Amino acid sequence: MQNYTRKKKYAQFIRLLKSLKKDSILKAKSYEVILTWIRNNVSRSQFLLLSGVLVGLSSGLAGVLLKMLVHYIEYLIHNRVHFEEQIAYYIIFPVLGIVLATLSSITFFSREKRRGVPAILYEIAQNSSLVSSTKMYSQIVQSALTVGFGGSAGLESPIAVTGSAIGSNFAKTYKLDYRERTLLLAAGASAGIAAAFNAPIAGIMFAFEILLTGVVFTDFVPLVVAAVCGSLLSKIILNEETLFQFRTRHPFDYTNMPYYIILGICCGLYARYFVVVSQNVEHFFAKLKRNRIQKAVIGGVMLSVLCVLLPPLFGEGYQTVKSLANGQVQSVISVSFLKYFPYHSWFILLFLGCVCVFKAFATSITIYSGGTGGNFAPSLVCGGTLGFFLASVYVQLGFPNVPVNNLLIVGMAGVMSGVMYAPLTAVFLIAESSSGYDLFIPLFIVSVISFVISKYFSPISPDLQKLADEGQIFTREHDRNLLTLLHTPDLIEKNIQTIDVNASFLDLLDLVRQGHRNFIAVLQNGETLVGIITLDDIRPIMFNHEMYDELDVEKVMKAPPVLVDLQDDMRTIIRKFDDTNNWNLPVVASEKFVGFISKSTVLNQYRELLKGYSG
Repeated sequence: MQNYTRKKKYAQFIRLLKSLKKDSILKAKSYEVILTWIRNNVSRSQFLLLSGVLVGLSSGLAGVLLKMLVHYIEYLIHNRVHFEEQIAYYIIFPVLGIVLATLSSITFFSREKRRGVPAILYEIAQNSSLVSSTKMYSQIVQSALTVGFGGSAGLESPIAVTGSAIGSNFAKTYKLDYRERTLLLAAGASAGIAAAFNAPIAGIMFAFEILLTGVVFTDFVPLVVAAVCGSLLSKIILNEETLFQFRTRHPFDYTNMPYYIILGICCGLYARYFVVVSQNVEHFFAKLKRNRIQKAVIGGVMLSVLCVLLPPLFGEGYQTVKSLANGQVQSVISVSFLKYFPYHSWFILLFLGCVCVFKAFATSITIYSGGTGGNFAPSLVCGGTLGFFLASVYVQLGFPNVPVNNLLIVGMAGVMSGVMYAPLTAVFLIAESSSGYDLFIPLFIVSVISFVISKYFSPISPDLQKLADEGQIFTREHDRNLLTLLHTPDLIEKNIQTIDVNASFLDLLDLVRQGHRNFIAVLQNGETLVGIITLDDIRPIMFNHEMYDELDVEKVMKAPPVLVDLQDDMRTIIRKFDDTNNWNLPVVASEKFVGFISKSTVLNQYRELLKGYSG
């Protein structure tokens, strides 16, 4: 029996090889043949587990390579070149990086209209989690050029997009369905974030808080496995300097709670400031009547000026926060013009205050003038700098027992929580990066305060507000998410009987005899809807022959209870069904009759979506 089973599986494998040769697929990669055979001979959960490992390793490796490349460029500039020579780099590199990133986008990736995490959310909601294969490498190329040459943005969002594309295309290759494709998409992003910070739990939280909003899953083990694989690669390949790690901190003391509460409020207000600056800079470049290359040059020049005046704005900025955490304030000052002045403690406050204020501008200019990057790293850098700034103020004012390093570490979580609208991701990211699990209480307090303040100003992340208003992405309202996937033109019944408003009652009866529907549309000039007739309306008089001569279509028709416009979204249509208590409503486009939409059809389609998009 066992021999028979083995021979049967071998025969299946041979048939698979022949079919692949026939379809010219074998010209590609041989490992795809093996994976396809495995896909057909193992259970769904087993293949998903294997997929999680492969996607996690691939996405993690992509993230590690990008981090290594950018870190090496920054190392050459900051550690091998004196400040006087660095100024030339600060002037030239930011312009060069943004222009090269823009040129690569125009030349090689012109079809990518949406970028960043919002683009992935759009693909999940509107494109069945099918991400363009070019995103598996386009974000790496563009973000390496942007950030590597001094763009004041983060690599984590491009890494997440790259991982998402890897997961989506892996699922597409092996013909997995929407739920599995979405799961692997999120697994790829999770692995990328986990690799960037060596923080698997943070990667998982990122997937659930940001990418999988409004998507229900019962099987998320592949996502966990992918995050662990990405983090493991990071741990093996990256050294301590490249990783986002903090080892020095103070023990948590509950008597310091006032410091953390004030920090949480400051982080929330600063996060709002960061978002407002970002929106204004985006509007500035959107309204700027210049081509993309000219915008890139303008943005690059602006960024160069900021980097010359405030060198910590050059690149991601993690090294600045690490120096502050290690008490090496002088090393931060030594790469700026302040090195030429006598040391004063208030110089530090002024310098760090300016870094906080202008980092928001530097990041927004980098992204919206044509560069590629995200707000992940900038929010962490700003949070750390803000925490250290606040701690320094306390020390200067003579407050006792100020936990300087703790405020720096917790401040990073606070600003990130407010900017990214991801408090859990922020908390676990900082806890894992600093091994600061004993700081969970202040981390949660500061992150939640900041998040609540940000939500007060804008219930949805401003980066996603426009797409959410248009129903293009999922929100936390699951029913609403499914309704956005129903498109009015796809649900219209166009095979509807119509009759002219001037027709006689006998013409109407002839039409009723030929039809099989309960309603008829009354048109004027063959296209404008002026009324509807239902069998219930005319049934009492259908057999009263004496009234035929006295009646016509105009006398027996009634005005439609409400009209559905072809451009109405499904939430509006459902509201019209509920308000009128009707099961069939007429649809018009520019006052021309199109057909009817049935509540039964909408509900049936909703049930089908519920099966496919949940589970």
